[in-house]
Amino acid sequence: MSQGNPLSLHVPEPTGRPGCKTDFSYLQMSPAGAVRRPDVDVLFGDTADLVSSLIRVLDEDGNAVGPWAPQIDVDQLRFGLRTMMKTRIFDARMVIGQRQKKMSFYMTSLGEEAIGTAHALALKDGDMCFPTYRQQSLLMAREYPMVDMICQLLSNERDPMKGRQLPVMYSVKEKGFFSISGNLATQVPQAVGWAMASAIKGDTKIASAWIGDGATAESDFHTALTFAHVYRAPCIINVVNNQWAISTFQAIAGGESVTFAARGVGSGIASLRVDGNDFLAVYAASCWAAERARRNLGPTLIEWVTYRAGPHSTSDDPSRYRPADDWSRFPLGDPIARLRQHLTKIGAWSDDEHERVQADLEAEVLAAQRQAEQYGTLADGRVPSAASMFEDVYKEMPEHLRRQRQQLGV
Repeated sequence: MSQGNPLSLHVPEPTGRPGCKTDFSYLQMSPAGAVRRPDVDVLFGDTADLVSSLIRVLDEDGNAVGPWAPQIDVDQLRFGLRTMMKTRIFDARMVIGQRQKKMSFYMTSLGEEAIGTAHALALKDGDMCFPTYRQQSLLMAREYPMVDMICQLLSNERDPMKGRQLPVMYSVKEKGFFSISGNLATQVPQAVGWAMASAIKGDTKIASAWIGDGATAESDFHTALTFAHVYRAPCIINVVNNQWAISTFQAIAGGESVTFAARGVGSGIASLRVDGNDFLAVYAASCWAAERARRNLGPTLIEWVTYRAGPHSTSDDPSRYRPADDWSRFPLGDPIARLRQHLTKIGAWSDDEHERVQADLEAEVLAAQRQAEQYGTLADGRVPSAASMFEDVYKEMPEHLRRQRQQLGV
């Protein structure tokens, strides 16, 4: 009996490597304004066409076009642009600080600033975000003090986390920013559970979960989708597809022949696929999903298509696994430049103002850094007291720990 042809294993490969320009045709683009906008009470199955298209609002000339063009105040747009600019400046300064050995580690959100900034504007006070380590723009948009962020990065004596978290892993309850976990995907079932608890209590608050394309391969992600679907949890599940997980292309996590948004529909969840570098599209889709959650219509999964312009972290060298000029060739462009173009087009921004705001924000970030460094940096060893290891563990400290603390003299 013939054994037939030998079997072969398919291993996805990126369409570009160092020395070879990336072919971005795999992105499945749609023209700005071309994708329909369904009613918020749409059944999940009726969003199936939206997971293979791409919701876009801003066209090549900076015009807002199509059914997803949102009603948003110009002042909010100006605030959004300033926040994105501040986030990018902050990231650049903190990378310098890491190179100066003032902190051990840093992760930028270069190229992804629109997603967190615009999404934050669609949420309300009391809503809880369960972010990854690249959503610092959520905190910037909610105007959390940069000094506190930097103290956490420096692990100094005023670190709100008392040195118990890696730099960039913030936790700010009053700003609706749940503690970041270094364990991938754990935050998504936590967000769904939080949303379920809000519904059980009859509250009005919703949850917003965040995950990267690579981490969607984790089992926690799929468990969260099941719970969100079954119990119609009032939450938004944000999948940030920035094309690369450290050195692994998004296709390895399952994004080669089907979009990440399609996983939502396959799990019984209304889903959208959105241009993550289009501030207006991000805001519109976020408002749509938030309204669904608040009206007890269930969860929404959104795939934000963007590009990680910088390294995965300060420990990474992306030039070893992808073309160095990839971001400049990425078809969805720079989110800051695109919103700036739109505001200029409608007469709400100018080149002179942009330069002035850039200088003001650089001074603001530098002043915050200098203030934070007064409380110590990793380089000078001014860290939280050893007494902090005994705190925030037990309501009443056990006798054996009390003795240990006395022995330490703290």
